[in-house]
Amino acid sequence: MASRIKTSVVIGMVATALISGAEGLRTQAYKDPVGIPTICFGETRGVKIGDTATREQCRAMLDGRLVEISAAIDRCLVTAVPDMSYAALLSLAYNIGSGAFCASTLVKKANAGDVAGACEEILRWDKAGGVALPGLTRRRGDEHDLCRQGLGGKPHSRGAGI
Repeated sequence: MASRIKTSVVIGMVATALISGAEGLRTQAYKDPVGIPTICFGETRGVKIGDTATREQCRAMLDGRLVEISAAIDRCLVTAVPDMSYAALLSLAYNIGSGAFCASTLVKKANAGDVAGACEEILRWDKAGGVALPGLTRRRGDEHDLCRQGLGGKPHSRGAGI
């Protein structure tokens, strides 16, 4: 089965815009707020300080990771969710990792049919290294808003919106 991102241009475009806006583009490796070497649009896998990448390499890296993450969350998220909600969940999984995503209460709620409750769980993921970070709080607000928008719900006031 193809990952859902491969079957929906909208999901890919929305998730890419959300992630690239939240992460920003950095073509030289740097340490994130908790000290993890990071490059491009928040990529951490295999990154070492001193690494560099072109804008095109960064975009290809993001595209490839989104397909990978989408396939991973499709294996654990067995309930149907609207495209906008899925794009928000994909952004969250990109940031926290598919393992943490799949083991989360958010997925348990979604799979039990409580997708609105799953959207609310997004707001709980605003910490790195045990500390709430303003950038993560804003990002989670945006993801929450998008998730609720997919369900036809009102956005949360903390998010800037998409």
